[in-house]
Amino acid sequence: MVRIAAFQYLDKLQQVHGDVLPWSALVSGFVFQGHSIPLIGAAGIWKPQVLDIPISITTSPSNPYGDSTGDDGLLSYRYQGSPARSYDNDGLRRAMHEARPLIYFRGFDRGQYGALWPAVIVADDPATSTFTVACEDVQLLRPDLGVTVVDEVRRRYVTRLAVDRLHQAAFRQRVLKAYRQSCSVCNLRHVQLLDAAHILPDSHEQGNPVVPNGLSLCKIHHAAFDANILGVRPDYVIEIRGDVLAEVDGPMLEHGLQAHHGGKLLVPRAAAEHPDRERLELRWQEFRRAS
Repeated sequence: MVRIAAFQYLDKLQQVHGDVLPWSALVSGFVFQGHSIPLIGAAGIWKPQVLDIPISITTSPSNPYGDSTGDDGLLSYRYQGSPARSYDNDGLRRAMHEARPLIYFRGFDRGQYGALWPAVIVADDPATSTFTVACEDVQLLRPDLGVTVVDEVRRRYVTRLAVDRLHQAAFRQRVLKAYRQSCSVCNLRHVQLLDAAHILPDSHEQGNPVVPNGLSLCKIHHAAFDANILGVRPDYVIEIRGDVLAEVDGPMLEHGLQAHHGGKLLVPRAAAEHPDRERLELRWQEFRRAS
């Protein structure tokens, strides 16, 4: 029941903070039956005092142990490095044998984390000092359900989707930080209204989730960019599609889109984080074809 309560607490945190959760809220945790339950701690494998099995595992922003995602979409989580903390690894083995669900935290930046839950340990490989972690469907943890046969293909699918969401959250965090939490078209600074837009999509061979393939855009300009209503030339000049530029439809169209035609894109301070001109050229050609 503590773990279900922890998942419900994370649901509430995401409603407030979105996909990027603050360390302060995770380390303070929640109260369950009079006991304080922190969800994260200084150790990568975390067990609150009131529990006998860990409740979470964490990859820090620097990822010193090389945690990674395999070709099968599952997570590889390295053993706790210090021999003095081998009991933490034993705790994860118990979690695996007893099918106890966990929370996986991935550090994006100092004090900022993404979370996947429920996560389960599905394999332990002492030869490589690695646990294999999958994500489970939270509905399978309902107490009114009977024993469910684990479908490996389904579990891999669920995990891949969850990891993709985590990667997108990390991409958004990096892009918005580079653009100083503002829209690169209109300079809007309300973070809740900002997206990290891909210049080239994930499906493209150059569609990597890196800052030079991203633009910080408010909701309206992101939608306009995706719909080829708004384009960005390789020299960072903004253009509005001709038919939309000629429309007469009130102040929202005039000030929200048309007024930015011919304007200059706002770019990050660091040159290495500027939009990649080659990617913009490819995207610009698509915009021109749509025009």
